[in-house]
Amino acid sequence: MKNKVVLSSIVAALLVSPLNALNMLDRFEAMEKEMKALKAEILLLKSSDNEDSEDSAEIAENEEITDDDDSEDSEEGSVEEQLEEIKENLTDLNIATSGSHLKFGVDYRFAADNLQYKMADGSKKQNDAFLTNRLWINMDWAATDTVSFHGQLAYNKAFGNRGGTSTQNEFENFDWISNENAYDDTLRVRTAYFYYADEEFLGSDIPWTFSIGRRSSTNGAPINLREDDGLSSPLAHTMNVEFDGLSSKFSFNEWVDGMKLQFCAGRGLSNASTKFSAAPYAEDESSIPNIDLAGIVFTGYDDGQYLLKTQYYFAHNLIDVVNPMNYSQGFKTVGNMHSATALFQVNGIGSEINDFLDDSIFFMSGAVTKTDPDANEGMLGSADGESVTGYSYWLGAQVPSLMSEDGRMGVEYNHGSKHWRSITYGEDTNVGSKIAARGDAYELYFTEYLVEDILSLQLRYTYIDYDYTGSNGFFGNTTGSASKITSDMPNGSNYVDKAQDIRFSIRYKY
Repeated sequence: MKNKVVLSSIVAALLVSPLNALNMLDRFEAMEKEMKALKAEILLLKSSDNEDSEDSAEIAENEEITDDDDSEDSEEGSVEEQLEEIKENLTDLNIATSGSHLKFGVDYRFAADNLQYKMADGSKKQNDAFLTNRLWINMDWAATDTVSFHGQLAYNKAFGNRGGTSTQNEFENFDWISNENAYDDTLRVRTAYFYYADEEFLGSDIPWTFSIGRRSSTNGAPINLREDDGLSSPLAHTMNVEFDGLSSKFSFNEWVDGMKLQFCAGRGLSNASTKFSAAPYAEDESSIPNIDLAGIVFTGYDDGQYLLKTQYYFAHNLIDVVNPMNYSQGFKTVGNMHSATALFQVNGIGSEINDFLDDSIFFMSGAVTKTDPDANEGMLGSADGESVTGYSYWLGAQVPSLMSEDGRMGVEYNHGSKHWRSITYGEDTNVGSKIAARGDAYELYFTEYLVEDILSLQLRYTYIDYDYTGSNGFFGNTTGSASKITSDMPNGSNYVDKAQDIRFSIRYKY
């Protein structure tokens, strides 16, 4: 009975406290404190119940238990009844904190980039100190064991915004990179989706998941290594953008370690009239059609040390600008594209050879893209209606820093052919996606933790040597055409031959 009184006192004290006068952070801290107290009460109740059971067993051996004793035990109630009361009190606790269920997290990064460009005609362009603030506000809540919500608000801001706004084109605000492009301090939705997970699929012992919403298909393997981020589903060799869509994953661990099959689909651009048109949101035949993408991600093996993962997608109704000299004329549809990727990654080289190799990572990835152009359109520099194939390979390693226990060092190299095209516009490299390069890209980075895993710094050097133009363009012959870069090419001052990005950043995550 004493435990029940203590429990009731705790909850009562909380419910009558002036929580409405607290700010949101104070509410969460108060709620967390009382949750811990309630958990402690649960343990105490269970311990007390076990002791009572043992005492009852001893009494039963030496004397007969009377009806009055049974009545007294009944008044005190079972642990199960008291736990049920705890659940009810927790519901009241949530109401007392204005029903605030989301768990918030902050990810802030300051970065200073030294950007250097050598143009095809030999001229140079640079920005010695491009300063940016990037803020991610994470919002997560698991309502039940099977259903959860994940959201993220973000901005990526150049210090003091940017000048020269009249020269910016429509690429700046394109939906695929709306939070990856360093510009203003507008807070946008980067991620918002619900996630359903179950241990059985249609009665079979196959764990599966389903989610739909805005899924940032960024920082997948293996680019997450240099970004010091958790792993997302898509392979970054061919997919690194923000996207709206759905995904469903099925696990077959009982068959093969880590085997998974994931289906995903999304819409990159919707064809719809404006709200106040004659037919609101109806399809507009004068505009470009919907851009859709569907794909499969298959993890063939993953035992924690060895990972083999593949990916295929088909992108429908891809676009390019109508007139590169006048972006106000908008986009046009040029055709479709197939893409396939395979990644092999080793997390820990060898088997306990030494601590250094045990904590080292090596990966190699290969990818192929093949265009399927419309009859009267060229893609990536091809003749009208001609399909072209591009390829890329990517090698890298990440090892302990040798300066601290948790620091990391990495080196990477990738190469892309003449007609190579990835959808990696959201890659966090300010001189342009290194993975999209039609040429060679080299990278070195060093990540060191200053305060546990909360505060870190990174030094990163990226160098890109382009062989062909159009690496960071879209999919047609307007911005995506592949022309050999030479010193005497026409308009050589408009084409980057070599690019360099030296970045220093400090990051806070909590």
